Amino acid sequence: MAALGNQTPGLCKSSVLDFFDAVHAKSTPSKAAAFRSRGKKLEICGGAARSSFLQPIKAMEASANSKGKQARSSSAGDVLSNDCGGFSGESRLRMSTVGNSSNIVWHKCSVEKSDREELLNQKGCVIWITGLSGSVFEAKYWTTVAFTAIGKSTLACALSCALHARGKLTYILDGDNCRHGLNRDLSFKADDRAENIRRIGEVAKLFADSGVICIASLISPFRKERDACRALLPEGDFIEVYMDVPLQICEERDPKGLYKLARAGKIKGFTGVDDPYEPPLNCEIVLHQREGVCDSPTVLAEKVISYLERNGYLEA
Repeated sequence: MAALGNQTPGLCKSSVLDFFDAVHAKSTPSKAAAFRSRGKKLEICGGAARSSFLQPIKAMEASANSKGKQARSSSAGDVLSNDCGGFSGESRLRMSTVGNSSNIVWHKCSVEKSDREELLNQKGCVIWITGLSGSVFEAKYWTTVAFTAIGKSTLACALSCALHARGKLTYILDGDNCRHGLNRDLSFKADDRAENIRRIGEVAKLFADSGVICIASLISPFRKERDACRALLPEGDFIEVYMDVPLQICEERDPKGLYKLARAGKIKGFTGVDDPYEPPLNCEIVLHQREGVCDSPTVLAEKVISYLERNGYLEA
């Protein structure tokens, strides 16, 4: 490797490539073709390949230095251990048992949440929208003389659009959408519903850690389960939005026809009918249904955005 770094740019190796050259050579189709030719016509020179590979490492070192981090040793093993979760000796291995998983190790990288937030110029968080099924606000648009149901999913989309227009990165975890893939193996029985919320909470945590503003939209009827999702995140990163609409109004609107089926006994364990809903006690935002006032999705979204602005979530 030392000899490779001293090569003059423009002179190519004719011998077998070392590991780093091989990785770099495979990075594009043309370089991959040259690599398959065993270096006979390889147009990557040792010095150039090495400098390209070292760019991300230098960036990582700069990030670490900016935070005042110091490597405990100049050896390669210690640098990797400090910055990228590598190991230099058995003493660094810390095995854990979490749930049903044993002999697992947490790998830490020097690129942390604060670095990603700085890159995106926003703070990663979870906006958790909860409420009864059919928790809708009706907005009347006089130009079309039509009523539009504004429920949890509609609010999530309006909020995502408004933040996107401001240059902020968001992602929606919708309860029904997640059941199309991630949670397709779960039913609506009590245990499966709890697991559905737990999984979405864990995924939301990963999005927030990546610096993304994650919008979770699902009934999540029990405080214990919502509080468990809140506990996954640092204080302040879980923003609970309660769509406070009386059960009677939800049943009258019943946009999916689910209350009618539940009352007829065709759906068992339906929240609000034969299963309870526990309203939040100390949520960050409450959106009330008010008599004679029909807020549009944009107006409701702006109420949430105002909270984000006041609390500094829209800047790093």
